[in-house]
Amino acid sequence: MAFEDFETKESVVLVYTGEGKGKTSASLGLLVRALGNRWNVAFIQFIKYWGVGEHVFIRDIMPLFKDQLHFYKGGKGFYDAGELSQAQVTPEQHKQAALETYTEALRCVSSGDYDLVICDEINNAVHDGLLSEDQLEALLEARAPQTSLCLTGRDFPKSLLDRVDIATNMTKIKHHFDDKFLANKGIDF
Repeated sequence: MAFEDFETKESVVLVYTGEGKGKTSASLGLLVRALGNRWNVAFIQFIKYWGVGEHVFIRDIMPLFKDQLHFYKGGKGFYDAGELSQAQVTPEQHKQAALETYTEALRCVSSGDYDLVICDEINNAVHDGLLSEDQLEALLEARAPQTSLCLTGRDFPKSLLDRVDIATNMTKIKHHFDDKFLANKGIDF
């Protein structure tokens, strides 16, 4: 195979989905690579409102990257997940938070100001009914031509696979949560 026959796309849509661990971690690796290439990056998080390691890291590096890095933390945590969900958050509050986060993602992806927009856990918001597949499709359609878009979370809609360039399914082989062990700081969050 001769690489001189290959072309480069101006931008791509990436999806990290599946039941396995590593979707957010992969998107953070993408963020590091993009910033290392001096790209403007927006990291929009849809579910995790609680303090996690990536929030601390992103907030710590934001002064270094100034206007090159935009971070938006939306969402109200796990939705309809039993004991893992916050009891005092109503379904309406979850939907409102998802809509506000979606509005920010739509602004970033359509603005042309960013080389990469990462929508972490947006697939979960769609699967849980906090956002619609139509809204996800509208996000894809609104993408500025030079803006790459990364969508993470479980259950990416198969009906939209033809709209993406790279899709990776994180397959769980084993996870200690199934044996009733909680997430480990520094590894899982």
